[in-house]
Amino acid sequence: VEAETATWLVEHHLVMSTFAQSRDLNDPKTIRDFADLVQSRERLKLLLVLTVADLRAVGPGVWTGWKGQLLRNLYFETEPLLGGGHITLTRSERVTRAQDALREKLADWPKTDLERFIDRHYPAYWLRTDLDVIAEHARLIRDADAQRKSLAIHIATHAFRGVTEITLLAPNHPRLLAMVAGACAGAGANIVDAQISTTRDGMALDTVQLEREFDHGEDEERRAKRIAATIERLLKGEVRLADVVAAKKKPKARLSAFTVEPQVVIDNTLSDALTVIEINGLDRPGLLYDVTREISDMNLDIASAHIATFGEKAVDVFYVTDLTGKKITSSSRESIIRDRLTKALTARSAALVPA
Repeated sequence: VEAETATWLVEHHLVMSTFAQSRDLNDPKTIRDFADLVQSRERLKLLLVLTVADLRAVGPGVWTGWKGQLLRNLYFETEPLLGGGHITLTRSERVTRAQDALREKLADWPKTDLERFIDRHYPAYWLRTDLDVIAEHARLIRDADAQRKSLAIHIATHAFRGVTEITLLAPNHPRLLAMVAGACAGAGANIVDAQISTTRDGMALDTVQLEREFDHGEDEERRAKRIAATIERLLKGEVRLADVVAAKKKPKARLSAFTVEPQVVIDNTLSDALTVIEINGLDRPGLLYDVTREISDMNLDIASAHIATFGEKAVDVFYVTDLTGKKITSSSRESIIRDRLTKALTARSAALVPA
């Protein structure tokens, strides 16, 4: 039995990480599919431990608090379906615990301000967001409210992790993600991770992590501020997105150690109500912009986006519907989507590899 379990763990050692980072954990079908694969609470526990150890051993910057929160969410959502014993915490109990943890962390805040922030967020936000990040979001929103600003941006540099983080608070907009990605592409900045959230009052709270370009934090912060200023100008309509991307900074040429074959997978079985589009390709600056622009141009509504990078490989997953809120079931339309996104994946990829 132990040999069979060890064999199963080796065979599926990437599965939990893939589900956590690339699937919508608030979609019941995601949890059912994962539970069907794992089949037992013992396997679930062992797979969680193996996944955490594997991610932390890869190298600096790979393990983050956000990924840990996603794994915890997947574990606790799956456990009740596997049965066979006491269920640790229900979904509502975990939401309440996360909110109480924030109340304790921000105990010096006026109660009305704190409760106003808590009431603005859906349960999914509390389940998938790390406590330190929530506290940072709370300060960002509080400062924006105090200044009566509908747009606020926070920048943080992380030398050890090799990323710079830009958090944006803005009115939600169908092309917001494309605007953010376009501003990054215009600066030659490569998005390696993203977390997308929406508040109950129609605001977007999005965080993108950029591959670090400079050794010194001051230089990196200046680049991030330029990107933030471009995002603000885009949202105010002071500049056109096409012009920002057309004037993009040429990325540094680099030799790729891997060849990643572009792949677009359209799947209607992964969600009961949404069509799932998975994009696989060689990571490069501007990739997310090219993909999100095409999705918007094809009149697809993005319900949730899951952006992740595994070394040289970008895996971007979008849960979408048509503009009437229905799945994409036409084979001819699927073919068009697949062709256009495949072209977006291969666009300008030659810039990454010198002749």
